[in-house]
Amino acid sequence: MGRPPVLPVDKKLGLVVRVMSGEITAAEAAREAGVSEQSVSNWRRQFIEGGRSGLAGEGGKPTEEASRMAELAKENAMLKVTIGELYMELRKYGRSTALRPPQRREGTRPGRLVN
Repeated sequence: MGRPPVLPVDKKLGLVVRVMSGEITAAEAAREAGVSEQSVSNWRRQFIEGGRSGLAGEGGKPTEEASRMAELAKENAMLKVTIGELYMELRKYGRSTALRPPQRREGTRPGRLVN
């Protein structure tokens, strides 16, 4: 059985509110949306957790995911600067023969050592 299409948030919210108000059961909501009853239960749990966080005054605090994204963005910026600095160093010293790959001598065959 394939995965059902992703439902818009408004549709999920409507179903969860109807289930929580007792208008329909989770099984009926699942049939209506074409998803499993477990999915409806997960949406209900997420809805309640979000409400709990809002009531606890955590609405303004960044979520764990948002914090991680900010941390990764900071790390990404630092790595870009480091790569830029290394690139400039390579450009500065790149003209020396020490960093150039060895050149093949004329008249030699590949794989043959030259004394």
